[in-house]
Amino acid sequence: MTRGRSLTTRLGSLLIVSVLMGCAGASEKQVPLDNFTAEEIYKRGEYELEVGNPRRPDTAMRYFSEVERLYPYSEWAKRALIMQAFAEHRARKYEEARASAQRFIDTYPGDEDAAYAKYLLALSYYDQIDEVGRDQGLTYQALQALRAVIEEYPDSDYARSSVLKFDLAFDHLAAKEMEIGRYYLKKGHYTAAINRFRVVVEDFQTTTQTPEALLRLTEAYLALGLTDEAQTAAAILGHNYQASPFYEDAHNLLLKRGLSEEAKGESWLRKIYRQVVRGDWL
Repeated sequence: MTRGRSLTTRLGSLLIVSVLMGCAGASEKQVPLDNFTAEEIYKRGEYELEVGNPRRPDTAMRYFSEVERLYPYSEWAKRALIMQAFAEHRARKYEEARASAQRFIDTYPGDEDAAYAKYLLALSYYDQIDEVGRDQGLTYQALQALRAVIEEYPDSDYARSSVLKFDLAFDHLAAKEMEIGRYYLKKGHYTAAINRFRVVVEDFQTTTQTPEALLRLTEAYLALGLTDEAQTAAAILGHNYQASPFYEDAHNLLLKRGLSEEAKGESWLRKIYRQVVRGDWL
């Protein structure tokens, strides 16, 4: 009985290899899978991911979904679900990848691969972040999902990668504010421009956009004749980013008007100055 079962297993494995090497394209999708074991179907999916077209992992996705359909309560079905999410993400089927990853999280919340499922969920938002001019809804969702990975799995490699991506996504939001602010500034809508640059300085202080925001505030306030605010913005810029070319530009703008970088007045910028320069947060 044991020898017969072993022989059947070996023959089944040989059949798998034969199918893998001999079939391609649409004809491969017609191969019935009902007579294969969960492990065999799963390994066919892995094979397609490794040696198939990396940009078209549709065949691999089919195998992983078939494992779930034919063997829904098996260990291989659990593995197939996380691999299906991975394959869908690789295929840039982001909504499907999110659905599969979330299904894994809901079904196997305590599994060791739950951290990776959460990371895939976050990536499915992050990798959809397009150029700055697009709607930023996905960026906010990416930040929320990345934060979940960081907070729930702080010691994992996924958390470390999520921190880097979180910072980039955060910078992306600030860049969007800067783009709109520069547009208003160019059109001479100085108050509207100031409102955008203020968001960057107040809400996105840790991003790479802050030095330019302070320069543009200096420029906009000077255009409005609000020299106290312009001098204060330049003072913050000079204190925190003196090596930045944006500081040199702000310094020259003030110099042309006989002004210098100095915290003056009682505007919102003076409060920022007290916080970031003097450390007066209370």
